[in-house]
Amino acid sequence: MKNNKLLILLLVVFTIQISAQNNKVPEWAKIAVWYQIFPERFYNGDKSNDPKPIDMEGAWPGKTPEGWEVHPWTSDWYKLQPWEVKDGHDFYWNAGIRRYGGDLQGVIDKLDYLKKLGINAIYFTPLFESPSLHKYDASMYHHIDNNFGPNPDQDRKIWSTENPAVPSTWKWTTADKLFLKLIKESHKRGIKVIIDGVFNHVGTTFWAFKDVVKNQQNSKYKDWFNIKAWDDPNTPQNEFDYEGWFGIKDLPRLKQDENGIVSEPAEYIKASIQRWMSPDGKTKDGIDGWRLDVAEQVNHKFWKTFRTWVKGINPQAYIVGEIWWDDWPKNKMMDAKPWLQGDEFDAVMNYRFARAVKMLVLDQKTQMNPQGFVDSLNTLYMEYPLENNYVMMNLLDSHDVERVASMVVNPDIWYDHDGNPSNNKNYNICKPTEQERLKQKLIVALQFVLPGAPQIYYGDEAGMWGGDDPDCRKPMVWNEFNYETEVAHPLGLTRKPDKVKFNDDLFKWYQKMVSIRKQNKVLSLGSVNFNYIDNQNKVLGFVREFNREKIFILANNSEEKISIPSAKIESLLNIKVMADLLSGNKIDLGKNKFTLNPYQIVICGMK
Repeated sequence: MKNNKLLILLLVVFTIQISAQNNKVPEWAKIAVWYQIFPERFYNGDKSNDPKPIDMEGAWPGKTPEGWEVHPWTSDWYKLQPWEVKDGHDFYWNAGIRRYGGDLQGVIDKLDYLKKLGINAIYFTPLFESPSLHKYDASMYHHIDNNFGPNPDQDRKIWSTENPAVPSTWKWTTADKLFLKLIKESHKRGIKVIIDGVFNHVGTTFWAFKDVVKNQQNSKYKDWFNIKAWDDPNTPQNEFDYEGWFGIKDLPRLKQDENGIVSEPAEYIKASIQRWMSPDGKTKDGIDGWRLDVAEQVNHKFWKTFRTWVKGINPQAYIVGEIWWDDWPKNKMMDAKPWLQGDEFDAVMNYRFARAVKMLVLDQKTQMNPQGFVDSLNTLYMEYPLENNYVMMNLLDSHDVERVASMVVNPDIWYDHDGNPSNNKNYNICKPTEQERLKQKLIVALQFVLPGAPQIYYGDEAGMWGGDDPDCRKPMVWNEFNYETEVAHPLGLTRKPDKVKFNDDLFKWYQKMVSIRKQNKVLSLGSVNFNYIDNQNKVLGFVREFNREKIFILANNSEEKISIPSAKIESLLNIKVMADLLSGNKIDLGKNKFTLNPYQIVICGMK
C-alpha cells in the first residue's frame, strides 16, 4: 500500500512538472524583436505571379473595373489610376481592389535588410489562399496563397487534385514550397517566423462553404457553419442565409458549441497546424508559432485544446492572441488575463501598452503625465502573470490602426478611432515634421526599453506614415526606388506636397534601439523600478535590473530643454558616472546639472 501511495505521489508530481513545463512561455520570445509584415505590400520580388482578375474572384466588391492593372508600387498613394476613375468611385472604394504584387520572394529578397535592421522574429499577416488583398477571408488553411508563390496557375491545378477534407491527399504547391524556403532562410539568419491563424471565420470561397452553397442541406459540411435559412429551389429568390463575422456576409463564421469550434472544422484546423509547424516531421523546418485573429470570439475551451496541439508539436512555439476591444465606442480595452492563465496564450498583442505610451508621448490636450503612465503600466504588470509580461507583443501600431508617424501628426484622437479622412475629414494626412519625428524617436525608444517584446510594423523604420486601414497599408518605401510626391487628397482637399523617400536617419534610430535591446539582456529580462517621476517637467526615469546588471533610463517628454540637478540623480542611483548607450559618452554626475534636450532619452549603463 505504501508503495502504491508513493507511486501515485510521484505520478502527481511528475504530472505537475510536465504541466508547468507546458505552461511556460518560450524563452526565445523574451528576447524577440518583432517585425510585422503585410505580405501584399512589402516587396514584389516576382512580377510573373502578380494577381489577375481571376485571382480576385470572390473578394469584395465582386468585380474588377475594365482595364484593371496591378497598381504602380511607387505611385502617389491617393492618386486614382485611369482604370480607377472610370466607374466614378472614390479612393476608399478603389483601395479595396488594389493589388501591388508583394510576395514571398520579395520577403526572401529582403531578409538581409531585416537582418541589418536587427530584428529576430517576423509576424506575417495571413498567408493562406484567399482572393482578397488582406487574406483574412481564407479559401483554405492548408495552402499558401498562389500569388505569393512562383506559379499561380500550376498551384490551381494542384489544388484540383486534392480532397481538402482528407489531409493524406494534400500536396505541396509551388507557393507552399517557397514558404518553406522562406522559413529555412529566416532560421538560417536567426529569425523566428509566426503566421496569422484566422480560425473564427473564413471567406465565401472557402472550400467547405462553397460546397454548402452548392449542395445546401445535402452538403457534408452543412454543420461547419451557422445556417439560418436554406434556399428553396421552388422560389425565384435565394433564401440561403448564414451567420457572418459581425454580420459581414463575406466572412462566414465557423460553428461553435460548448467546446468551441465544432469537431470537423477543428480537425481540419489541427491538420493544418501540423502541416505548417512540422512540414516534414521536423519542427526546425516549420513555423515558430501563431498569432490568433479575433481570439476573444472563440470559446476558451477551444484555445486550451489548441495549445495542446501546438505545444505538443513544439513546446517552444509562441502563441499570441488578438485580444483588443471590450467596448470600442467607449474606448474600453479588454483585460487579457483570462487568456493568460498558462493553458491558452503566451501573450497578446499589447494594445493597452500602445495606448498608454501614445497618451504619454504623442497626445497634447489629453496627454497623460508620467505618474499616470506609470500607474497604467503597473496595472498591466499586476494583472498579467510575470512570465507573460516579458513576452507580450508590445506594438505601437499595426495593419489595423494608423501608423505611429501619423499618430504624432494627429494627437488627442482615441487610439483606433477616427484615424483617417474617410471617417474624420479633419484628419491630417501629411508626414511628420522634423520636430514631430523627435516624438516618434522617443516613443520608439520607450517601447524598446520597457518590459515586453517590441514590434515594428513594416516601414515605420523607413519613415512611412498613413492613417487607419487602408492608409496604413501603403506599399513599403525602399531606398532603391523613386516615389511620386504625395499631392493628392482622398477627399479632394488641398494639401501640402510630401516627398516620399526612405528615411535613413530614422532607420538608424530603429537600428540603434534594436541593437541596444539585443546587447543588453536586462532590457528583455529585467525588472523595472520607476524611481524618477516629475509631472511638472514631464520627465520620467526608471531602472531595469537583471542579475546585478542595471540600466537607468531618463526621458524628457517635453518640447523644452530640461536641467536636473546632478546631485538628485546621484543620490537616487548612488553612482557618479554613467555610460550613455545611445551616444557612447560618459555622463559625469559630479557636475552641477544634468541637461536633457527636448524629447531626449538617455539609456545609461550602471557599473
